[in-house]
Amino acid sequence: MQNGLQPTARVYMDANATTPLLPEVVEAMHPYWMEFFGNASSIHLDGQRARTAVDHAREVLAELFQCHEAEVVFNSGGTEGDNTALVGLLRRGDHLITTSIEHSAVLQTAHRLADRGVEVTFVDPLPSGLMDPATIRQAIRPHTRLISVMLANNETGVLQPVEEIGRIAAEAGAFFHIDAVQGAGKVPLDVRRIGCHLLSISAHKMHGPKGVGAMFVRRGTPVESLLVGGSHERRRRAGTENVPGIVGLGKAAELAMRSLEDGAWDRVAALRDRLETGLLRLHGTGLNGTGGDGKPVARAANTTNLWFDQVEGEALVIALDLKGVAVSGGSACHSGATEPSHVLLAMGLDKTRARASLRFSLLKTATDADVDHVLRVVPEAVEKLRAVSPVAAGTLG
Repeated sequence: MQNGLQPTARVYMDANATTPLLPEVVEAMHPYWMEFFGNASSIHLDGQRARTAVDHAREVLAELFQCHEAEVVFNSGGTEGDNTALVGLLRRGDHLITTSIEHSAVLQTAHRLADRGVEVTFVDPLPSGLMDPATIRQAIRPHTRLISVMLANNETGVLQPVEEIGRIAAEAGAFFHIDAVQGAGKVPLDVRRIGCHLLSISAHKMHGPKGVGAMFVRRGTPVESLLVGGSHERRRRAGTENVPGIVGLGKAAELAMRSLEDGAWDRVAALRDRLETGLLRLHGTGLNGTGGDGKPVARAANTTNLWFDQVEGEALVIALDLKGVAVSGGSACHSGATEPSHVLLAMGLDKTRARASLRFSLLKTATDADVDHVLRVVPEAVEKLRAVSPVAAGTLG
């Protein structure tokens, strides 16, 4: 169990919202808060020690992305990366293609750009949550400048066919951006194979610190920085580098690559599948993210999204929290929102079922005991809520 607690104390299954720092990450960061506190832009010894640490982290991120070190730009996280990709490339009269299931960092930026004269097309997914590349192709126009698609959906975990979409973008002569915040560290990245020009990640989704992230920016991509004022990051992102955060991101990326090689995510996927199978035994329960054959489509190894008929998702989140289980009704960025998940609605769920859906996202450090505890408490919580539901439990389908 995480954080040294007993298995019945707290089980955290909201990893897609954020993850705890791993001990190795804390250890790597520690010297750069006090001992090696220098500004990485200073030329004296203290500054050069900080610069060396930043350069090492850049090397690690280049390995994670499979790119050149000069193509790595450090920033404050996924939101800044997504905003930079869209605002930094698009101008009045340009055309943007994105999807209706993107994170709000992309969707809200796209709406703001639309108000400023950028033409925007939002493409809907299949009922499975997958994007059909053919619909992306059909949306292309002569003035399409950018296509922006997420790698792994933050609510369902569904992995998108980004390589095929990348080929479509290349054929159209459009730039291609990937929001890889939920995919980084869970699936291998190779920006050349994907064919993207820009890619965004955030440290705190992969056991690194909050408030720091990185972008891949392919050499020659004419993206303008959101922040100006200094020559930091080769003039692509002004602002004094967050050295401890960057060091933490580098260490988290290093550990993430190790996990991709040592089978850690296969173990997590097995735990996720056991959890999913157990919960689907409940009457009136189903999985969001299945194909026409009823089987799950490819997803991030740690994520499942389930609906529980005749239950309000928010009420179930609260009930489970009281029983020591942390889960989510969807994106943490929309916590407390009165409207149901835009992702699930775009997949064709009605509002009632969308509101009855929960996301379970496991940490890399999840255990069998965690799953056992959740499988004990969820059925009890669901049945109690159904018992007080205004709709008779006998109508469950």
